[in-house]
Amino acid sequence: MVVAPSQVEQQNWTPAASAQLYGLDQWGDPYFSVNARGHVLVQPRGDRGGSLDLVELVEGLQSRDLQLPLLIRFEDILEDRLERLHGAFERAIAQYGYGGHYQGVFPVKCNQQRHVVEQLVESGRRWHFGLEAGSKAELLIALSLLDDPKALLICNGYKDQRYIETAILARQLGRQPVVVIEQADEVPRIIEASRNLGAAPLIGVRAKLSTRSTGRWGSSVGEKAKFGLSIPDLLATVEALRDADLLGDLRLLHFHIGSQICDIAVLKDALQEAGQLYVQLASLGAPMGFLDVGGGLGVDYDGSRSATAASTNYSLQNYANDVVATIRECCEPQGVAVPTLVSESGRAIASHFSVLVFNVLGQSGVNQPTIPEAVDGEALIVRNLRETLSGIGPDNLQEAWNDALKFKDDALAAFRLGYLSLTERGKAEQLYWACCSAIADLLPGDEELPDELKGLKAAFASTYYANLSVFRSAPDTWAIDQLFPVMPIHRLQEQPRELGSFADLTCDSDGKLARFIASGSAKPLLELHELKDGEPYWIGLFLGGAYQEVMGNLHNLFGSTNAVSIRLSPGGPYRVEHVVRGQTNSDVLEAMEHNPEALLERLRQASEEAIGSGDLSISAARRLMQHLEGSLRQTTYLEDSSPG
Repeated sequence: MVVAPSQVEQQNWTPAASAQLYGLDQWGDPYFSVNARGHVLVQPRGDRGGSLDLVELVEGLQSRDLQLPLLIRFEDILEDRLERLHGAFERAIAQYGYGGHYQGVFPVKCNQQRHVVEQLVESGRRWHFGLEAGSKAELLIALSLLDDPKALLICNGYKDQRYIETAILARQLGRQPVVVIEQADEVPRIIEASRNLGAAPLIGVRAKLSTRSTGRWGSSVGEKAKFGLSIPDLLATVEALRDADLLGDLRLLHFHIGSQICDIAVLKDALQEAGQLYVQLASLGAPMGFLDVGGGLGVDYDGSRSATAASTNYSLQNYANDVVATIRECCEPQGVAVPTLVSESGRAIASHFSVLVFNVLGQSGVNQPTIPEAVDGEALIVRNLRETLSGIGPDNLQEAWNDALKFKDDALAAFRLGYLSLTERGKAEQLYWACCSAIADLLPGDEELPDELKGLKAAFASTYYANLSVFRSAPDTWAIDQLFPVMPIHRLQEQPRELGSFADLTCDSDGKLARFIASGSAKPLLELHELKDGEPYWIGLFLGGAYQEVMGNLHNLFGSTNAVSIRLSPGGPYRVEHVVRGQTNSDVLEAMEHNPEALLERLRQASEEAIGSGDLSISAARRLMQHLEGSLRQTTYLEDSSPG
């Protein structure tokens, strides 16, 4: 239990105060804010107008039998991200007098969902926006969707002969695939395939830069990088292509310095090195024409605008300016025509467009401590705790805390040795928590606290039970400690009076959300509201549109959630573009190679045996089978969403 604020504080609380508390003013700009009702407001077109009350939207979707947890995709945000990316490069090209243009691609691995990729291709058609594939399956997706002959199809990843031949034949189909050489052993396969088919693909080379990156993915680049050619390998590749009469098809230089680049200085160094490599490749006789700066354009998850793992110290415009200006400075002095600039920005395009809304099922924590009545003959340890409690004041908080801890440990040791009864141990714990509560009531701000007392308020924190699986819907929070903004989507006109974290539905201690954004850092607890009987409490997880759906797993057989695509409508507030129903229990059983019908039949036979032995009535057996059949058709998540 967190100490309640004064009545004056509660009366003065505003939705704007909640926006500041949860960082919404920073990470949410320009798509998310809070309205006067204390609801999260979504502006899918950013500052171009139009908004949706997220709470009203969820209520409307529930009336369509789309229950929580629910993944809501805003197609307008996806389109707006594309517009902002291209707009930033167009402004930079104009500002620096750049002689080329920008032509981006979306890495399919970031979000392979059909509606997402289709929407990106359609929205990006006016810019000839393309796709990047890293596997055969992704190549098939890209080939089927990219019907614009000017759109690039960047072919990355490991490539066998079939992959390479497919790309070559696709060029004859009118597509523009670029096979990027990332391993030295791919060179002879490309040469052989070109000879066999009598045609060649557009060829790119990926260079291992010496520039070191920072952040979580910093170790994925440099000399030990998984992909890319060293300088000797790069030179050998040029000569091999020359000997095979394929140097004229070498058109692109590619590099990648890690996902979520947090420090713009790292990008500048890489651009300078790559720019010089591009110039040298052109001087060796390759026609070139494209420079692919890879992915890495970061997202400011915590709104701190800092060079930390959950943020970036640069803006989108800053990024575009540095790319354009640096490559121009490398090429023009050498008389080399500037290339078409390509980026594989996935995270920066897709992160903002989806919101996961889940409901809280219940809450648990330390109850308001009660002080047991004193009786004659109490154990000394219990009496010591009573004296400690009665003597707590503003001037001895540290001393009282030390004493309370010591006497609690003494009580446990005495109980283990048989010197303290269960009843007396219970009294000791009650008095200990009463001491903690009394000390917490008198604590000043955290910045004034000694280290020993900083965790005291956390001792009263609550666990909120969330109707979701983090392994399915937010796996990066578990796998790599990724921070996503998490906050209530309503009641924001009320001051949150609790501290808490979230436990998910899985039977796994790691199934939790226990790290939350704070400016430039992370905190273990989130400010939340006390649950109200019979009223739902809805939480939103934001900026999770990149990678989470793809990487989610079936831990404890919790499947995909319901998902819906929303677009602002000229004739009304919104229209539902697509609905994808979440996996049922039958779906996830089949995914694990169980036969739902066979399971039902075995249980039916077991019920018949129980009827025959008199252990189960026919009516009870019928009800059991009805429950089992109904469960197979239902979502894997809990359906009763009201706490209390």
